[in-house]
Amino acid sequence: MLARIYRPAKTAMQSGKAKSRDWRLEFEPASARTIDPLMGWTSSSDMNGQVRLTFDSKEEAVAYAERHGIPFRLQEPQEPPVIIKAYADNFATFRKQSWTH
Repeated sequence: MLARIYRPAKTAMQSGKAKSRDWRLEFEPASARTIDPLMGWTSSSDMNGQVRLTFDSKEEAVAYAERHGIPFRLQEPQEPPVIIKAYADNFATFRKQSWTH
């Protein structure tokens, strides 16, 4: 019953970073999913796969896991590099790339 503590990435459908500031605790799957032969649906007998806890900070999530004796794996977030851009750079005279249109 290993848990994973991580901070989710921003969704691809939005440019904002809503819901990506919180930390989550989710359990790793204990068994593989099985396919129902009649309908083709996937199912699992692992109920911990449905548990998703949200915390305000990494320390709160780690403290919760330690308090309840849950073994966990901590994934640090990878921050993308900040590239400072300005619209005026498209029309600069020192532009290194050729104008395409």
